[in-house]
Amino acid sequence: MLRRIACGCLLSAILALAGACGTTTTTTTPTTAVPTTETFTGLLNPVGAVVASFVTLTGGTVTATLSAIGPDATQTVGFSLGTFNSLTNVCTVVFDNPAAQQAAIFTTTASTTGFYCVRLYDNGSVAVAVANGTATAFTYTITVSHP
Repeated sequence: MLRRIACGCLLSAILALAGACGTTTTTTTPTTAVPTTETFTGLLNPVGAVVASFVTLTGGTVTATLSAIGPDATQTVGFSLGTFNSLTNVCTVVFDNPAAQQAAIFTTTASTTGFYCVRLYDNGSVAVAVANGTATAFTYTITVSHP
């Protein structure tokens, strides 16, 4: 009888240990980076160009918008989006619109963390406006949304 009780206790202990074994799976949901919005404003002079740089913290969608151009929103300017070398302060143009009007948009995907830039330049419209006496420079606003 004692032998049966000992075997029963041993069998119960083995079953208890076997029941505790198993795998636990933890599912990790990737987080989506909240986009950062940056606004760049200033003056675009005749035969001039301006560059504004920004840094993406992760890969994701980058949207650059020429939000405003003045004094006349129907005027065109050159508008570019590219990569920025912070050591040499050079903006390497990847996308270019040489006749962008107000509300022109570039949308692309940054594959990783990196330095990027937007460039605005006189395509001749500012120089003509200055020669005609209708402006001394163009004002601009560029809005960039990025991860």
